[in-house]
Amino acid sequence: MSNKVLCSHCHLEFSEEVMIVDDTHYFCCKGCQGVFHLLSDEGFDSFYDKAGDTKLSAPTTQYEDSSNFNAPAFYDKFVKINNDGLYEVSLIIVGIHCSACIWLNEKALHKMDGIVEAQINFTNNKASIIWSDDVVKLSAIIDMIRAIGYDAYPYDASLQEVHANKERKDYYQRMAVAIFASMNIMWIAVAQYAGFFSGMTQEIKTILNIAEGILATPVLFYSGWVFFRGTYYGMKNGVVNMDSLVATGASVTYIYSVYITFTESGEAYFDSVSMIITFVLIGKFLEVISKKNAADTLDVIARHLPSEVNVLKDKKISTCKLEDVNIGDVVVVSSGERILLDGEIVLGEGSFNESSLTGESEPVYKKVGESVISGTTSIDADIHFKTSRDFEHSTLSNLVSLLENAINKKPKIQVLANRLSEHFSTLILLLAFATFFVWWFWPHSLEESLMVGVSVIIIACPCALGLATPVATLVGLNIAAKKGILFKEAAQLETIAKVTTLLVDKTGTLTLGKPNVVKEILLHDFDKRVLYSLVKSSKHPISQGIIRFFQEKNKVEEIIFDSLSQVAARGIKAQYNEMQIIGGNLQFMLDNGIKSDYKSEHSLFFIAINSELVAVYELSDTLKEGAKELVESLKKKNIETIMLTGDHENSANKVAQIIGITNVHANLSPQDKLSFVQELQKNKKIVVMAGDGVNDILALGAADISIAMGSGSDIAVDVGDIVLLNDSLFSLLSAFQISSTTFTLIKQNFGISLVYNAVTIPLAMAGYIIPLIAALSMSFSSLLVVGNSLRIKYKYKKA
Repeated sequence: MSNKVLCSHCHLEFSEEVMIVDDTHYFCCKGCQGVFHLLSDEGFDSFYDKAGDTKLSAPTTQYEDSSNFNAPAFYDKFVKINNDGLYEVSLIIVGIHCSACIWLNEKALHKMDGIVEAQINFTNNKASIIWSDDVVKLSAIIDMIRAIGYDAYPYDASLQEVHANKERKDYYQRMAVAIFASMNIMWIAVAQYAGFFSGMTQEIKTILNIAEGILATPVLFYSGWVFFRGTYYGMKNGVVNMDSLVATGASVTYIYSVYITFTESGEAYFDSVSMIITFVLIGKFLEVISKKNAADTLDVIARHLPSEVNVLKDKKISTCKLEDVNIGDVVVVSSGERILLDGEIVLGEGSFNESSLTGESEPVYKKVGESVISGTTSIDADIHFKTSRDFEHSTLSNLVSLLENAINKKPKIQVLANRLSEHFSTLILLLAFATFFVWWFWPHSLEESLMVGVSVIIIACPCALGLATPVATLVGLNIAAKKGILFKEAAQLETIAKVTTLLVDKTGTLTLGKPNVVKEILLHDFDKRVLYSLVKSSKHPISQGIIRFFQEKNKVEEIIFDSLSQVAARGIKAQYNEMQIIGGNLQFMLDNGIKSDYKSEHSLFFIAINSELVAVYELSDTLKEGAKELVESLKKKNIETIMLTGDHENSANKVAQIIGITNVHANLSPQDKLSFVQELQKNKKIVVMAGDGVNDILALGAADISIAMGSGSDIAVDVGDIVLLNDSLFSLLSAFQISSTTFTLIKQNFGISLVYNAVTIPLAMAGYIIPLIAALSMSFSSLLVVGNSLRIKYKYKKA
């Protein structure tokens, strides 16, 4: 028979056979070992001194076996592997009540070996965890979460409503008991107050106190259980949170009232106990509902996705799971259905609603050979399309992932708020005890001193501070997504709100990026197949314009070059038989020793064969709508707009003059653009770069914020911090406006929270606020912050 030993954390006995030895400490499981080291590292060793030999109760909740989280089927459905070979999962953490809960979970997870990142969003309790599966298994991560008093289940948008309804039902039941009891207590309180003025025997007074106590007991211990549970796990892990304040204030008042009732001396405050729990519980419930409303739109996209599509195979239409559709499969879509995968139409035509991605309500007509985008809806089109991407890499899937990732990346100002919240509740408890002793020794009665101390505890609200940033951020991201603006991180809302300089590319950013040939100058006869094949090798808008020019005139055959190379933002070189072909802008010609004094206000494309210039093409692009409004609006915000382009100076100046840009830099290579960005940053400028092409990649990567036009190259979209799905300059302007408004609201929320606490806590310490009013004020401050954050939602709803 094996010997029994005591766990160094929970003090429960367990067999030596399962013992985990760590220096001079012994643990019954990895969870206890992890929490022990977490508390020690954070300086909370006194927890064990206070607990003494007290045994922490074994968990009564029967959790699902954590090993199920390691099952291949679970990994296939919920776990992703990123480009670095690390594993990612989204979990909903059960039991989170305040920012201290967020802090504790993130700290516990970060202490585990193999955890690379753990971010939890306060608005929906959703954790984004990245880890190395070779070092730590997902089951061990779940065990750690459970060990500190919480639970987790995989995030599934389709199940979120079920869990939300379950949580609401629990709140409804607890509120029903609290409200029913509180209303009856108030009737009894009316009788007590009447007796106070008209006279009442002590016997009757005691009977009324007992009646109030009986009604207040289920309110405190059933309706208020959520606060006691939060306090227990907070104290277990050395954290003082908002639950601690509510539970301490209500419990002290309750115990004092019981004492008064049985000693038949002084006034009992069972009505305050009931009202404290009721008002704070209602406020907490409204806060949960408000946070869910703010987050709903982000779940709607994923929640309403059908899981199956119709696929044409062997001339038969069969139903297939989204995940099982491969690149090249033909998908059948009927009018009214959503497009769930990206692809190219091979049969049929019709109109499509792309407003869910671009924010544009105007239907888009498409026919055979044109692309369809996942997330859009067929209005009247019955089509067959060949898939170009699987679901995991589709536009819609990427959209959902970008939004999820953005929410989990905290702005710097939120990190600051969380740090303040960590120590706020502890400070309030110290102030409350200090206030009690000062009043008691002043001297005042024990009853009066106790009520003043309780008021200080109850009125302080760390939740308002914790909510100041996440709700406003979530609503801002939400509105931006509806307008076709995707922020890859919430932190970018804060950065772009502080920007000083906007750098813009010309072609494809300020212009439509579809220049057309307006003039052809032939200097010598040459084989047009050479030029056509040369530009066919490039995706640059100028090359595409020349391709369209040839396709509109006559069909030209392609040839295969012996060799070909491209120079970004300059041109293309190729070898064909005995011909050395060079095509590109004037700077590219000069770099290769070919001179020309040809000038134009349009974009120019030169072609030379064997060092002899044979033709020049003038191309004109169309300015995008909103270019002038963008420059003017940013100028009013003291944001300078600078044009950086690889095009020649005349063409760049013409566009700049029309839209009001005074600072223009032309004939720039990708390295030149990079150097320009770095020079601005050396001068303490906060730089935003907007571009769409490969030649913008270096500058986009170096800028404080990079904005990629959605129609641009895939690599530009990958590098961009913000993606404009509809390519509109109005959307670019909206990105600045939404960021500025959101950041303003965050600062207002901070102000509301800090002013509220700065005003109400001294008033409570001075004895001007009773516990009942304190409970109302505490709930009101949280709702005020949430309501202020939602103002942006209604502002842009009207716009």
